[in-house]
Amino acid sequence: SSSSSSTKSFVSSPSTSLSRSICLSPLPALDISAPGSARWAKSYDVCICHSEADVELVEELVSYLEGQPESFRCFLQLRDATPGGAMVTELCDAVQSSHCWVMLITPSFLRDPWCKYQMHQALAEAPLANGRTIPVLKDVDRKDYPRELRNLFYIYMALKERSFQQIRDTVAR
Repeated sequence: SSSSSSTKSFVSSPSTSLSRSICLSPLPALDISAPGSARWAKSYDVCICHSEADVELVEELVSYLEGQPESFRCFLQLRDATPGGAMVTELCDAVQSSHCWVMLITPSFLRDPWCKYQMHQALAEAPLANGRTIPVLKDVDRKDYPRELRNLFYIYMALKERSFQQIRDTVAR
C-alpha cells in the first residue's frame, strides 16, 4: 500500500490466548499497483477458500477487498471458475494463480471434506509461496483450529469490519 501511516494489525497465535496479540510493523510504502510490481505475475491477488454455508460473508469480504484502492483481484469459486471445468482442476489453477489464500475457518468449513481438500491444496502450494496462507477463524474455538495450520498465525474474526481491515492489510503485505 502507498500509505505511510502507522497502521497496525493484530493477529492471534494458536499458542496464545485470544486476548493476547502481536503487533505487526507498519505496511511498507510500496505501490503494489505499479506496472513492474510482482503482483502482476499472477492472475489473482487472493483466493478465498470457504464453506458453501459461508458464501454471504465471503461475498461481503470479496466486495470489500475488490473495492479497496488497490482493487484486489479475488478468486471466488462460484463466480470465477470456468463453467464446465472440473472442480479440482479449477481449484488447483486458482491456488497456483493466486499470491495468497484466505481460509475462512468456520464450523461449516471444519465439517466439509471439500474445504479440507482446499486447505490441503493451499498448504501444498505454500512452501513455494513464502507462507501466504491467511487463516481466519470465525465462531471456532482455538482447540478446533486445524492441526495442519497450527504453525500459522491467524486472524480471529470478532468484529467483521475490523477483521476485513486486517485481511486487507495482510494481503497488501
